[in-house]
Amino acid sequence: MNKFLSLPAVIAAISGITMAIQGTLNSQLYQKTSILAATLVVHIIGTVIALIAVMVARVPLLEYNWLSIPWYLYLGGVLSVVIVGLVALSIPKIGVCNATTAIIIGQVGAALIIDHLGLFGAERLAWNPWQFLGLLFFAAGAKLLFS
Repeated sequence: MNKFLSLPAVIAAISGITMAIQGTLNSQLYQKTSILAATLVVHIIGTVIALIAVMVARVPLLEYNWLSIPWYLYLGGVLSVVIVGLVALSIPKIGVCNATTAIIIGQVGAALIIDHLGLFGAERLAWNPWQFLGLLFFAAGAKLLFS
């Protein structure tokens, strides 16, 4: 099956749609409050929703050996705060389309490096010249959006 048309790819695309909407909403909240207040409120709401989901799904949180997990795997929480803040700051300055395009280019570039080096416990997937060419074409296309 073509990976581009697979269910995981569709799920990822839906994630991208929600990220664009989230960034827009967060930037509007930031403009009506402050960047730190908006980031805090967004994460409090997210924590409450995640807690409800865990309780409804009856996830056995106490059964996990949390102390045996490598420390760097918890940095996602830190990065979430950074991401929400930076997206909220960038959208009012350059617009949703430009900010989202820049975000995706950064994500794809970082993903190529993470895959190639197998960073953070990810499976090592060697890159190929076509991936770099694709990223260059994507960046060139993105440049057209920044006009």
